[in-house]
Amino acid sequence: MAKAAPARESGLKRAHFREPRTAYLLLLPQLLILALFFFIPAIRALAQAFLLADPFGARSQFVWFDNFTALLSSPEYQSSIWVTVVFTIAQSAITLFVAVVLAFATDRVVRGRGTYRGILLLPYAIAPVIAGILWAFLFNPAVGPLAHLLHALGIPWDPNRNGDHAMILVIAAASWKHICYDYIFLLAGILAVPQSLIEAAAVDGAGPILRFVRIVIPLLGPTFFFLMVMNFVYGLFDTFAIVDAVTRGGPAGATNILVYKVYQDGFINLDLGSSAAQSVMLMAFALVLTVLQFRYIERSVNYDV
Repeated sequence: MAKAAPARESGLKRAHFREPRTAYLLLLPQLLILALFFFIPAIRALAQAFLLADPFGARSQFVWFDNFTALLSSPEYQSSIWVTVVFTIAQSAITLFVAVVLAFATDRVVRGRGTYRGILLLPYAIAPVIAGILWAFLFNPAVGPLAHLLHALGIPWDPNRNGDHAMILVIAAASWKHICYDYIFLLAGILAVPQSLIEAAAVDGAGPILRFVRIVIPLLGPTFFFLMVMNFVYGLFDTFAIVDAVTRGGPAGATNILVYKVYQDGFINLDLGSSAAQSVMLMAFALVLTVLQFRYIERSVNYDV
């Protein structure tokens, strides 16, 4: 009697190696990269967070949780937390909303659809620091053409002196840089929606906007949830170069988000213990935020099509 073939789980591929060391050798480069650029720095930062070191790191003293206590009682750090919350939420909401509108408009573009998609994806190929310099130039109150347009409209635009203007500028620059990322996933999700549902709604008299709101958006729930998590991670960790190029955290700390404050305290002010403690708290803040998103938002996501 022929032996039945083992059941194979769909969607998964299993590699078989005659010698186990082949698999370990294939994994070794990635493990080395993770060890050198993630685990060792993370462990070093965690240890440094409990030390009080001189600016050159020659001498250090174990101070338990004094670095964390000093941070939580610091008005400057509390202000940076609030700035980070405003910046991250605004950037995430604007990025997702504009990406949804652009993805919806893709099917309505009849001529030049390839050019339309190419222009939308262009910011993803630009380095964050270049994007920041570009936005800083366009809205420079002295030489920026868009700043001159705002002045002509009677708006006293000056991000070098006005903290609200500076925050608007870094939010706009960070959102513009990340819209294409959300757009790619949303467009892929829209293309995966069964056309039979769209056509049935069209037969019933539903217009394009009503079909998009009532059928497409609910089916994109998992995509929206994934992009919300990624947008928050981007806002917390990947916007350092944009803030550094546009405002350098100013004016008067109005755009000094947490990840930029870590850099300022660690590499400019040479306060290594405080900088390490801020890194640990920033990581904890991101983990708590991600857990809350999975805890309360994922419940309303429907993964069935």
